[in-house]
Amino acid sequence: MKKIIKKISLVLSICLVITSIVACNKKEDNKQEQANGETKKITLVLDWTPNTNHTGFYVAKEKGFLKDKGIELEIVQPPEDGAEALVASGKAQFGISVQDMIAPAFAKDEPLPVSAVSAIIQHNTSGIISMKDKNIVSPKDLENKKYATWDMPVEQSIIKTVMEKDGGDFNKLKLIPSTVTDVMTAIQTDVDAVWIFYAWDGVATKVKGLDTNFFSFKDIDEVFDYYTPMIIGNNKFMEENEQLTKDFLDAVKQGYEYAIENPEDAAEILLKDNPELDKDIVVESQKWLKDNYKAEVERWGYIDQTRWDNFYKWLYENKLIEKEIPEGFGFTNDYLPE
Repeated sequence: MKKIIKKISLVLSICLVITSIVACNKKEDNKQEQANGETKKITLVLDWTPNTNHTGFYVAKEKGFLKDKGIELEIVQPPEDGAEALVASGKAQFGISVQDMIAPAFAKDEPLPVSAVSAIIQHNTSGIISMKDKNIVSPKDLENKKYATWDMPVEQSIIKTVMEKDGGDFNKLKLIPSTVTDVMTAIQTDVDAVWIFYAWDGVATKVKGLDTNFFSFKDIDEVFDYYTPMIIGNNKFMEENEQLTKDFLDAVKQGYEYAIENPEDAAEILLKDNPELDKDIVVESQKWLKDNYKAEVERWGYIDQTRWDNFYKWLYENKLIEKEIPEGFGFTNDYLPE
């Protein structure tokens, strides 16, 4: 009888051990399934080739800020029709755009189903650069000078406005149709003046030792302190995935704030993924941007409605868009981290 009891006890003990092992394995499987379910893939379309405007995304990947949110980020180059079309179609969830170029897509009876959800740089860094010996220190000085134009109405209207505000005559500006890809070569050879974004090309001329003049559009007329660049998102995706959108922007915010505090390390992270970039330009650009990503605002990515609306009002008044864009339309701060 004792032998039978011992055998029964042994069998029961073995069963308990097996049950425990199976339960543990099942628990681990469930954890793995849960982790797999929580990992979400997001595609971001750039507006141009990778540069320091985009550093925060690369930092967020490298430092695990996105991974901590269960997000796998794919960064892709823009198609010929730009990031806006890809995001609107839902083939990408987020992209990089600029307020001036996306305006016509908002000024329609059926606007493009995307919204700006974050500013990347708080203020517009664009303006006109020229070699110092051309003596172009303000917009009026563009008279009788050769300017490389993209032949875009909004571009030329901005040039015309700042010239006239400075007492100049836009009709005396010599427009040279040209898509400048090498600013430093262009201003030393073919043309006198080029539109640039100072954070990259302006810094680059200093790094390479060129003696230049530069004036910013926003310093001539505050209506031109519009948002460029900015993050846009697919409206349907964001509405259906509110928390994921917030998590994505929170991770990206951490990336940009790390770049603000650690510009040289952030530059190295960008270079790691994009070794073709000029290291000296990247490092100096990153140092310059650390004070400009957030500038005076406390909340990373914040978009000011007054500035947003004023620029779109200017576009409509100058017949650069076919329909007036309603106040507050096309952007939201609702997904930004506090």
